[in-house]
Amino acid sequence: METELLLAPITALEIVEDHLVAGEGPNIAIYTLEPGAIRSPRCCKQVLQNYNIHGIQAQQKLAPGVDDATTLAVFGGKGLVIMKFSLQNSTIKLAELFPFCELHDWIWDLQWLEGSPETPSCAALALGHNSVALYDCVSQRILREVHCQEKCILYSARLVGSRWDSVVMVAGTVFNQLVIWCAADPVDDTGRVRPRSRISGHHGVIFSICYSECKSILASASDDRSLRLWGVGNLRSPPDHVPCLLVCYGHQSRVWSVRLLNDYIISIGEDSACLVWNYQGEIVQSFKGHRGRGLRAVAMDEAWGCVFTGGADSGIRCWHFKGPRTGGSSLSQLNFLSPERKGSPRAVKLVDTGRLLVMTDAGAIYSYDLTSKAWALILEDSAYRSYSLLEVSEVAGGDILCAMGSISGQVKIFPLRNPAQGKDLNLFEGKVHSLSWSSRPGQDLSTCNLFASGLAGVLLWLEVSCPPLDAVTVAVKQCFLLPPCKRRWHMCTAFLPCGDFLLCGDRRGSLMLFACRTPLDLEQEKACGRRDVGDSDSATVCNGLGLDFPIRGEGPLAEGPVSLIFGLHGKTGVTSVACHSGFIYSTGRDGCYRQLQVLGHQLHVLRKQKPCKGLEWLEGLRFSSDGSMWVLGFHAAHFVLWHTNSNETLMSIPCGGGHRSWSYIRCRSAETFAYVKSGDVVVYQSRDVPSGRRVLKESLHGRELTCVCHVGTLETSQQEPVSIFATGSEDNMVNILAFGAQFRTLTQLTVIGDHIASVRALAVAEGSAVQQETGSISSVLFSAGSRAQIECYRLQFSPDPDSSSGVLCQLVHVASHRLDEQWDRMKNRHKLIKMDPETRYMSVAVLAGPEDAELPGPLLFLAAACSDGSVRLFLLLEHAHKLWLVAESFHHQRCVLKVQVFTCNTADRGRRHFLVSAATDGGIAFWDITATIDGATEAVKAEVREMKLLALGTLVFTIQAHSCGVNSLHVQETVSSRFLVASGSDDGSIHVCVIEVNAESLVYQGTVGGDGVRVLRKFSRLCAHAAHVTGVRLLHPDYLLSVSVDQRLTLWRLGEDSLSFVRSKFCHVADVAALECWNSGRHSWHSVVCGQGLEVLRCEV
Repeated sequence: METELLLAPITALEIVEDHLVAGEGPNIAIYTLEPGAIRSPRCCKQVLQNYNIHGIQAQQKLAPGVDDATTLAVFGGKGLVIMKFSLQNSTIKLAELFPFCELHDWIWDLQWLEGSPETPSCAALALGHNSVALYDCVSQRILREVHCQEKCILYSARLVGSRWDSVVMVAGTVFNQLVIWCAADPVDDTGRVRPRSRISGHHGVIFSICYSECKSILASASDDRSLRLWGVGNLRSPPDHVPCLLVCYGHQSRVWSVRLLNDYIISIGEDSACLVWNYQGEIVQSFKGHRGRGLRAVAMDEAWGCVFTGGADSGIRCWHFKGPRTGGSSLSQLNFLSPERKGSPRAVKLVDTGRLLVMTDAGAIYSYDLTSKAWALILEDSAYRSYSLLEVSEVAGGDILCAMGSISGQVKIFPLRNPAQGKDLNLFEGKVHSLSWSSRPGQDLSTCNLFASGLAGVLLWLEVSCPPLDAVTVAVKQCFLLPPCKRRWHMCTAFLPCGDFLLCGDRRGSLMLFACRTPLDLEQEKACGRRDVGDSDSATVCNGLGLDFPIRGEGPLAEGPVSLIFGLHGKTGVTSVACHSGFIYSTGRDGCYRQLQVLGHQLHVLRKQKPCKGLEWLEGLRFSSDGSMWVLGFHAAHFVLWHTNSNETLMSIPCGGGHRSWSYIRCRSAETFAYVKSGDVVVYQSRDVPSGRRVLKESLHGRELTCVCHVGTLETSQQEPVSIFATGSEDNMVNILAFGAQFRTLTQLTVIGDHIASVRALAVAEGSAVQQETGSISSVLFSAGSRAQIECYRLQFSPDPDSSSGVLCQLVHVASHRLDEQWDRMKNRHKLIKMDPETRYMSVAVLAGPEDAELPGPLLFLAAACSDGSVRLFLLLEHAHKLWLVAESFHHQRCVLKVQVFTCNTADRGRRHFLVSAATDGGIAFWDITATIDGATEAVKAEVREMKLLALGTLVFTIQAHSCGVNSLHVQETVSSRFLVASGSDDGSIHVCVIEVNAESLVYQGTVGGDGVRVLRKFSRLCAHAAHVTGVRLLHPDYLLSVSVDQRLTLWRLGEDSLSFVRSKFCHVADVAALECWNSGRHSWHSVVCGQGLEVLRCEV
């Protein structure tokens, strides 16, 4: 068994020249810090055997005669190894200089000591029981060990000094104290050294210590969520009473590490935040982008102005703190109110990052230059007093087209360079509700399209042309009609890439698709005659539709949508719609954005995504060439720019909320945000804007992984096999990952965030992941977890030579189910016991239904083990996007932990369906669910709208396999009608039984339960593991693989009545929760172990 990939918490970071050395589990990974470099590590090697790396200390030129070599001391737990790191012809060489050594105590810190040029230096080691050891790297032995009088276990330690006779130890004790003592001091009668000083003040244990010799300051980070700075002076002769200079509270949880720089203090904590402080105790910068439970490692370079953080999510990020390399930002009021300017601001629009327009309630438009800070009156029109709309759009040559809307139905369109060339249109009898500009693909660059909404849901499409040296011309292209609702006006528009259809989102939250007229249709309409649009110069306004202006009511020529999804974003409105990479994206004030597709002129929702918690009002999406996506929205009273790829907030401005007029523009070098507040215009400007913080290593999950499921294996265009699997976690997320076995790379294809609580179980429909002629894979994935929630997706994978993984993933949300929603739909609820909405689905399994030409499509059944003591059976109707609960049983009367299903073919070419369930009492129940499956199938044929709850099936028999909870269960067919059932338990045992199903038996037709199904033999292996067995998989009729919380992956040979040990391997994933295996060759299997991390292994049998 060989480890091919490991993703574990990042526990150590060290900068060596222009490279970052990271410790991940027992592995060392080296990343280049050159701009534009690839994110994958240039070198990765296991160095610490079964220990996790907790520290890396570099020393230059330790190896004699090698000028460019750097020696690294890598330590963690009780292990220590000395490595040589060098760069030869742009190739990184990482070699073992002195082999791995295991000491008698934990190593907290290491300090290189000065030595002679001929021999390597010795090192001082801070050990876990408050002692300092002098370690000889060559002989790999401890020359001397000195203990302190303070007998206790340490939570942290720091060594200061480059010679043994001057080494000072600062120990963070279990008694919340800092103890300072010198290793070279004389010992007492017991052979221990007396402390020189004790520092008290923290109210929790101390996790990190840092000393700045130039400032004579000692810093400590504690369990009490604080940082403290101590005026210790000379550490070798500290004062009797060490004063506390500063106490800093800013972290929301425990503080893991602190570092002192010349101008700043850096701290990381369990709240996943990296805080930059000044020496006055003020937070200068706050970096949050890692997922989940805290940062574990930090490294910084003050000359570069950057800090690197490693998290428990296995991600590494680079942040730029304030310094000479970062651009400035400012938030300023423009002081609009003045006797020289008329009215108060009502609307603001940015023309570019340096210029904005302000519309006042006096009908005046002013321009403001952010560079010269000068106001200029553009125009004034009393018809636009009190109520007014303002929208701008850029056309060819940098010209800006402006549109204004009034309460009396008037629209003014003018170029900003010459407002006198504008056109006044009287479009509606009643106010103009909304205006929006959209560009049509293939259209002349000097032309743009204006959409105006009036009374009764009328949406008018105006084509506006603005040649550089000519007057503005307006043509009425088409009239649309929005669906009936209370707030019947549009909020956003966009053309499909083909230009034949128009997307529109309205105030009711609906998304619709309108068909655009072809040029032939327009020519026929023009032949019918023109009518004026209320403009004195009808030569520049073309009304080929023959509409009577101003429009009253719905209009006889208005056309409805060809496709409508009513209330897609709730009742608060669709805020934006855009087309990107063949998909449609819409955002709304429901806090979600949706991905859609047009198939057969109909809109189809593929998936719904919520960017982050608390962002309840989305306003738009921005896409970049590298595949990144930014989300614009409002988090309470703050305008937020959220980066979905790096999972961080790039900008947050306290503007007061999204109900006010605002405008935002971002370019490569700057970004500007303007808004109206308290009768004035406020502008935020930021220069030298980075496109996003640099991510050296992508995050996996923010919390522990709970489940893993293999989806299928795909061959890329380079004929490389790529295994695709899904992982679920306590962070409510499901990751779809692609593992390339050839280069041992793992790529995140997509993230699913539809769950409102933790994901506990995953399952793929067996046989659905079939490689088609096109080389693609299509499969159905189920995810289930807490809050009684099940989600179902259709996954499609195909080779993509342009992507880093070689795989293109498309995800479509099919259906979902929650018990509380089912309860709300039930009739006569007062006669029933209410379903517990807090039920957790512990395990799920998929069963293919009968094949019948009368069915609308293939049926899939989902069996679920539930924490409320029930086993439930669901039916998926993919064509109807429904997931029905069809049967349940409370036979176990306690939490059901695992469920499996299998099918046996009968003599008459039929099929019998069985379900196996296991609970916390160690019992395993076998059910014949054939009658239930057939009953549900008949109900689908009859097209019933609501299905009555059926009995789960016939209980065939029960086996008391274990003395306590069954944490793992697997069923595999060996020969015809014979099945192996393997299970693992909390008691560390593995149970195996062989059952036989009589193919001619008709138990499911009402005969006595148990007939036709019998146990041929069963046996157990007690104490197979030293802890809970959390995963068992039958690889082959002769082999079984098991994994446990004891971090042992063990291969067993199946005998006639026993399990015999073959081999075992230590896994570097703590708290193992699940095991998944799939065949990758004739005698080769791949397995994935997940828990606090993820490990992919290859097993040869």
